[in-house]
Amino acid sequence: MEPIARWDYAGEGLDEQQIPAAPWELVRGWVEQARARSQQESDLREPDQISIATVDADGGPSVRTVLMRYLEPAGPGFYTNLDSRKAVALQENPKIAGTVTWAPMFRAIRFEGTARLLDRDTVRTYFESRPWGSRIGAWASAQSQPIHDRTVLEDRVRELELKFPDTGHADDVPLPDNWGGYLIDCHAVEFWAGRSSRLHDRLVYLREGDGDLADDCWRVERRQP
Repeated sequence: MEPIARWDYAGEGLDEQQIPAAPWELVRGWVEQARARSQQESDLREPDQISIATVDADGGPSVRTVLMRYLEPAGPGFYTNLDSRKAVALQENPKIAGTVTWAPMFRAIRFEGTARLLDRDTVRTYFESRPWGSRIGAWASAQSQPIHDRTVLEDRVRELELKFPDTGHADDVPLPDNWGGYLIDCHAVEFWAGRSSRLHDRLVYLREGDGDLADDCWRVERRQP
């Protein structure tokens, strides 16, 4: 058996004296630092990727990585085909969890809560900001459905490129009815900070009343690594 490569998670850590009363400022700060690093270093390519876990009506779990293209005090969020496997699961069971991990920084944030649909104006604004090819792709792909081979998808793309030519305008590809987004209405937010000898810091915000990530409705507890 070949030796296992090991790394010491010698991060900055995190203690109770460093954190605000509500999680929003720390969430925003860590995300901004990760985005800045991705522009400066080659070890962090996609700072906004988030792994989303859902459970279907039969209790079957599923995890996939998407892009966190929505981040507001209301919660983190993502956009997707509303007929996709994750969207169908969320219609059946809105409980959701998400994890953003920045391994080179020895940091992660875990979000747990309930999925809420984003309003259509928010979805439309984001959709119109996407590159033309990505907007065509949203129409072309029946996400999560079986397909005979890739040529079927490529033929569909060519049809749509003719139907919705690139005019350079935000509305040259209309928003599909079955394309939307979700945010995580969080009841728990955990900040994980790597430490040497696997003695990591885990500080968890637990919501105790109504409010969002910026409101004064949270208590913090430390959990053992």
